[in-house]
Amino acid sequence: MVWFQNGNARIYYEDVGSGEPIIANHGLGEDCCYWSETGVTDKLAEQYRVISMDMRGHGRTVVDGAPYGYDADTMGNDFGALADYLGLDKFHMLTHATGGMAGVRYAMTHSDRLLSLMLTDTGSATRPQMPGMEDMTEAEIQRLRREAAKAPIPSHEERVAQVRANPGPFLFKMAEHPECENLWKIFEGFMQRADPQATKDFRLSFYTDPDPRIEGLRNIACPTLVLLGEHDIVFLEPSEIMAKEIPNTRHVIIKNVGHMTALECPGRTGSELLTFLNSVSKQ
Repeated sequence: MVWFQNGNARIYYEDVGSGEPIIANHGLGEDCCYWSETGVTDKLAEQYRVISMDMRGHGRTVVDGAPYGYDADTMGNDFGALADYLGLDKFHMLTHATGGMAGVRYAMTHSDRLLSLMLTDTGSATRPQMPGMEDMTEAEIQRLRREAAKAPIPSHEERVAQVRANPGPFLFKMAEHPECENLWKIFEGFMQRADPQATKDFRLSFYTDPDPRIEGLRNIACPTLVLLGEHDIVFLEPSEIMAKEIPNTRHVIIKNVGHMTALECPGRTGSELLTFLNSVSKQ
């Protein structure tokens, strides 16, 4: 296992394969095993060097005291810090969900450093519109945040039971998958490796900005892939915005798949990523 130090953050990463480098992150409550345990890392590593990191507040990464940096700008800059540490001038960026929010914000000002940008199941606002909250006022949203901050942290067993009983908009298609038990085991592995206090603090800190930053999207100059499942109900519209506003974009929607594309459909996800990467490498 390997870490690098970036200020007060000890960031875990895995480094496999050879070729043009890809730096990857993941979504909320996940870690770099989102790509590796589904086989996507191995598929990409046949042609590329894949460097997957655990984000702040996730997995095996540890932030030693405030400021924790649970915001898109700080977490986006972790990409550049890891590339500097590894001596990489340019790299491909692969992201998922919450990690994509940080990644796309980084690309708005640093796309000159990116060989390409891959945004899976994500959007450019860090507070996406959730089902059932469309008509809520800002005061009501802040009240919910205060209540969440006061709520006790459940045990691992309680958290597993809760998410299985209520998969919500992000996991409901995974729960319907023919191999759902195997997928739940992978997801529960994410939960087991996570620090529940860090997860809670991250949730309360990160999701604050409903602005999709249209002008920033228009400044992204590298080739970009926007990929998601057709049942990713939270990110269908945000993905359309990114695909429309980022100048050089390939937009892929995978049929019969939800938010967890690498878990639900790893073969198609890996193939789409490789097709895009190979097209970029030939330019």
